[in-house]
Amino acid sequence: MNQNIIKRNNINISGKGKKPIIFAPGFGCDQTVWKDVLPAFEEDYQVILFDYVGFGGSDISAFNSVKYGKLSGYVQDVLDVCAVLDLKEAIFVGHSVSSMIGLLASNAEQSHFSHLIMIGPSPCYLNDPPDYYGGFEKEDLENLIDMMEKNYIGWANVFSSTLINNAERTDAAKELEDRFCSTDPLIATTFAKACFFTDSRQDITKAKVPSLILQCTEDIIAPKGVGEYLKRNLPNSEITYMNTSSHCPHISDPDETILSIKNYLINQTELLVGEGTGGV
Repeated sequence: MNQNIIKRNNINISGKGKKPIIFAPGFGCDQTVWKDVLPAFEEDYQVILFDYVGFGGSDISAFNSVKYGKLSGYVQDVLDVCAVLDLKEAIFVGHSVSSMIGLLASNAEQSHFSHLIMIGPSPCYLNDPPDYYGGFEKEDLENLIDMMEKNYIGWANVFSSTLINNAERTDAAKELEDRFCSTDPLIATTFAKACFFTDSRQDITKAKVPSLILQCTEDIIAPKGVGEYLKRNLPNSEITYMNTSSHCPHISDPDETILSIKNYLINQTELLVGEGTGGV
């Protein structure tokens, strides 16, 4: 193994199973966001966690604003993790922007992946009328970036509450806010620009592996229409509508998240067994 990549991306492996399942955090977060989800998979899978460069326990010195100013830099992190661990047909669970990062990685190196599970995905956050509404006008996103640059702590407080979108889960919002605040503002802002101004709509039509779209109710960041757009345009995809209104169900509603993922994987196993090709 290349110890540099293992250290750079803070790769951690657990679980008793052989089938690899990778959990990739969304914008501004690290692998600890999966703490309430991953124990449910450790009995049956090889669970793989990592941090994108610049976040969590990654090697901050490896951060390069040019490389990580585009989604391709984060895609390369995923491909490096897969390559160093020699992963074949892994299940990739990506939250938010990591859904598209996983899609782009699987388009580039299909052999690493068997399935994509997308939590709150969006291929484009900008509205592009009359056929596509991502949920934001360009001015909205520019104001968000401006607030990050001028008042990062204030932005973290507002944005975390917006993502959780549940007045009863102030604890989850505070947990998310603390994660944002533990990150270098310059690194977070660089990732935000790469995340919110990227248009991956042309890439989704080229998807090579089956995928599940987990669409949350009243998701402010990835509205229902976006999930349904993905369902129409993403080959071999399914959509599950979750009851939670949060954009971060793995934090606010881990039990429903676990159930949704497991139901999909069980159904995929049954399909494969029915076709005589083995299991997930």
